[in-house]
Amino acid sequence: MENKTKLMLIKIVHTAIWIFFNVVILYMLYAAIANKLDIWLWIGYGFVSLEGLTLLTFRFVCPLTLIARNYSNSTKDNFAIYLPNWLSKYTFLIYTTICAIVLIITIYQILNQQT
Repeated sequence: MENKTKLMLIKIVHTAIWIFFNVVILYMLYAAIANKLDIWLWIGYGFVSLEGLTLLTFRFVCPLTLIARNYSNSTKDNFAIYLPNWLSKYTFLIYTTICAIVLIITIYQILNQQT
């Protein structure tokens, strides 16, 4: 398989994972705001925690990006994913901020539950 094809496959998988985490995080935001503290919210926290541990393990670089570096010399932030460069560059900041907001809202909802 050619390097171009390998890079394209990595980009497709990477983008699919990114979309999956968008769905997870947006559901978590909805659930926290709507005070719907159900099993799916906690599963979402599990997925986000696993992603966080993965990024910590790889020094805040996605492992797919590291693999993609074997097939490209590009210095662009989006060389390993089908996203606009600006979004790829700021994805970590954007989603860390949203997850922090979700956590704050979740804690607020838990503390204000009627018993």
